[in-house]
Amino acid sequence: MPGPIQSIERAAAVLRLLARGPGPLGVGEIATALDLAKPTAHGILRTLLGVGFVGQDALTGKYLLGPAIGELGTDRLDVNELRSRAIHRADALASRSGESVRIAVARDTGITVIHHVFRPDNSEQSLAVGEVLPAYATALGKVLLAYDAAAEVGALQGFTHRTITDRDGLERVIAEVRRRGWADEVEEHRSGEAGIAAPVRARGGLVVAAIGITGPVDRLCDNRSQIRPAAVEQVRAAALAVHRDLTAAR
Repeated sequence: MPGPIQSIERAAAVLRLLARGPGPLGVGEIATALDLAKPTAHGILRTLLGVGFVGQDALTGKYLLGPAIGELGTDRLDVNELRSRAIHRADALASRSGESVRIAVARDTGITVIHHVFRPDNSEQSLAVGEVLPAYATALGKVLLAYDAAAEVGALQGFTHRTITDRDGLERVIAEVRRRGWADEVEEHRSGEAGIAAPVRARGGLVVAAIGITGPVDRLCDNRSQIRPAAVEQVRAAALAVHRDLTAAR
């Protein structure tokens, strides 16, 4: 059985030291307190600084706990920040695909749409921001079920004849989503509608949202069942672009 990972133990010790210390601490103080070589302590601190768990005083150069610590156990990424970082990518995806774009996150109430870009064809459409989606019957929801521990399934209610209503079948689908890195649905939530979604990752690889497109089956599928590969690549490229924007934000 593999043993503990020393670098993680040391990072945890740094965080505990900063949490109970009298104020900001310098690299030397932290290295001495934890019996670490100064370069080792500096490397740990720079890594923790990069993910927001540690902050650095601009005047003294000393370290203190960072704002991301407060996000643990609550919202993992501020929704407004996520939306602001993703808005241009979502607009571009709608323009390239010709379909509506939604970004969703997992919440206690369910899979919730936090951003929606209308299909760029001037047709009549309703704003979906705030809509709660069935996780098991939508591409966005399947992505979050696959990667986000906060996502919950709930009861498997049938919406159409194609909706997955048995948990073994759903587990197989979720496993496939993890394997290939994207999800789809064809007439599982609404008849005549298909969807494609991919995970949005923050720094460190944590999935914080899903981005996807929805549209008529005959535009997103071949033979009304097979999702078109070009549409999948457009969605995955948009998700990767949002990831890059999020990781470059700090």
